[in-house]
Parts: sequence; structure tokens; C-alpha cells
Amino acid sequence: MNSKLTKGILALALLGSSSAALAHEKGDWLLRVGGAQVDPKSNNGDVVSVGSGSSAVISLGYMITENWGVDVLAAWPFTHDISLVDGPEVASTEQLPPTVTLQYHFLPNSDFQPYVGVGINFTTFFDEETSGLLAGSTLKLDDSWGVAGQIGIDWMLGDKWFFNANAMYMDIETDAYLDGAFLEKVEIDPMVYAANVGYRF
Repeated sequence: MNSKLTKGILALALLGSSSAALAHEKGDWLLRVGGAQVDPKSNNGDVVSVGSGSSAVISLGYMITENWGVDVLAAWPFTHDISLVDGPEVASTEQLPPTVTLQYHFLPNSDFQPYVGVGINFTTFFDEETSGLLAGSTLKLDDSWGVAGQIGIDWMLGDKWFFNANAMYMDIETDAYLDGAFLEKVEIDPMVYAANVGYRF
């Protein structure tokens, strides 16, 4: 058997055997830092369509019990291109989506910890800029409140460090205004995919 493969299997076995020592515990703080991709649903508007965006993200969690935790998500601003439906790009916007979720961890005594979460998202849009066919016009997108749902895993890599991957649905709807007149309601409703490095303290 390949020596590197053998060493890899032994390392995984050692991780599994030390599960209890690596598990999150009541009172732990969990810092996750990484990157995320925001993918709005297709056909999210009848007149304009909001595209995808990526950025750096950070979250801070607290384990209330071995199973239950609360997490607050923050990010560097996401930038999204806005196009006419089946047409050219006509604008761009930046947004911040701070989100608070209550999480349930299914396997508190394992180094591989899947969880689900539900919470509230607030999305604020700013720095809307127009171009192309809308150049010279003023575009405004209202802020949005909505529910959020999440699934994810924490994979312990040692006593303090872990890898995190998660996917989150955000209920985001915004009223769009062009030169002060209502244009349409844009139902963005994205999936957000994130990968992070985590530290427990």
C-alpha cells in the first residue's frame, strides 16, 4: 500500500479516536473566517436581474449547550451586477447581509459535527451605480428583512482549529426604484455557499 495513503488513513483513525477531546463544548466561542459566494435564484426580477457575488466572510458563534449554539455572520461588502432581463448589464450594487442563526449540532461528541440553523437576515444595499442603457439614472434598492436557513459541518483538525463548510438560504426581497419611481420588487432569495477556517476558544 502507498505509504502516503497509509499515513493518511492512520491520521483519520487517530482523529476519530480522539473525537470526545476535540468536540465543541458548552461555553466555547467559535470564530470562522473564509469566503462565500452569493447565488441569487434565477429569474429574480421581471425587469432587472441581480447576478452572483463573492466576498470574505466572518462569523462568531457561542455554544449555549453541547448541542445548541448561536452564530452571527458578517462580511466584507458583496458586489452584484444588475442586468435587464435577457439583456445587457445596466447597474451594480453592493450589499451587506448580517445574519443571526440558532444552530443545532447533531453529534456533539464527534470531531465531524453536522449542524442546521435557522434565523434572521438583514440585507442593506448601497453604492448603486448605473451604466449602459440606464446611465445617468438613479437606481435605489431598499433594505430587506427575512428568514434564513442553514446546513453545515465543522470538522475538527486539532484541539482548537477546524474546517467549516456551510450553505445558507436567505429570504431577500427588495423594492427597486428608478429616478424615484417604483420599478419592481426583486426577489433575490439567494443560496450562500461558504468555506471557512475555524478557531475555538
